[in-house]
Amino acid sequence: MLGTIKRLLGINTTTVNYAELVKKGAIILDVRTTGEYANGHIRGSINIPLDQLTKNFSKLKNKEQSIITCCASGMRSSSAKGILKSNGYQDVHNGGGWTSLKNKL
Repeated sequence: MLGTIKRLLGINTTTVNYAELVKKGAIILDVRTTGEYANGHIRGSINIPLDQLTKNFSKLKNKEQSIITCCASGMRSSSAKGILKSNGYQDVHNGGGWTSLKNKL
């Protein structure tokens, strides 16, 4: 049941080596608000709040580049993954909460 819920939310149930993705040039996209981002974030990440994502695709020019989305808990990053995938971005991973993702890098 938990696996089904994770799949519905777009949370990857297979093991993703986020550190390896970053080494290979993946973008970390933090979709929290600018205020949340200012209070702490992963160094080198890009902040585009979820409600502004569709207006800022120009900041994510290469649709083939790996993108790891993150937020506070994984809900907004799941939505961001869906938005990106539906707009032609090919290699998008939901990294979940940023603090958890930071520990995996």
